[in-house]
Amino acid sequence: MSWQTLRRWGDDAERIERLSGGVANDVWRVRVGGQRAVARLGSRSDADLAWETGLLQHLDRAGLSVPVPIATTDGRLFADGLVVMTYVEGGPPETAADWARVAETLRRLHRLTEGWAQRPGWRSSTDLLHAEIGTKIDLNAMPAEAVARCRAAWARLAGRPTSVVHGDHNPGNVRITAGRVALIDWDEAHVDVPDLDLALPHNAAGLDAVALDIAAQASAAWEAAVCWNDAYSMKRLAEVRAL
Repeated sequence: MSWQTLRRWGDDAERIERLSGGVANDVWRVRVGGQRAVARLGSRSDADLAWETGLLQHLDRAGLSVPVPIATTDGRLFADGLVVMTYVEGGPPETAADWARVAETLRRLHRLTEGWAQRPGWRSSTDLLHAEIGTKIDLNAMPAEAVARCRAAWARLAGRPTSVVHGDHNPGNVRITAGRVALIDWDEAHVDVPDLDLALPHNAAGLDAVALDIAAQASAAWEAAVCWNDAYSMKRLAEVRAL
């Protein structure tokens, strides 16, 4: 993997400014074909990137506001771990009304992806009732008591329909304007029970008390497992009820 690959998007393609990206990805604002864009270089497999870029194309065609993959000069949507996507304007959600719009967007995502195939190598929360490993999650690395608590939270989702969940809709990954809500950074998206996306600030999804408790416990357990073992994962695990 190398940033030299950016030349596949044209001889004038260039990096402008590094953005956030964490350990797994190197993310930059770039210029491609004279337009601002975002490029992400990482170690995802071709199968994983094909799943993600195909999903984004599907959602864009359906009218959901998402970053749209920009093809290389020879028509590929990714190359050597590099993906280039359109730049999405907007700011983070701030008010209860903003979050209600986010909830509506997430529910639309779920409707548009009912029955979607799982992201290669990933496991859903209910898969992990029996499996130990799935992409970023390794339950073998967690204390047995923590695993039991997480699985108890996920067991409450068993038997429910699944769809694509965004999986990381923190304020930094939402771009709001007066006319639309966009979701960016689909690195954690996978197929799971939609409840994982719906434990939102202000209970913006309008869940009743039981449904909100199920969603909040399941999502806290998921983030504890995905991020294990750092301060954030410990904080999230503390929100999962002891048995």
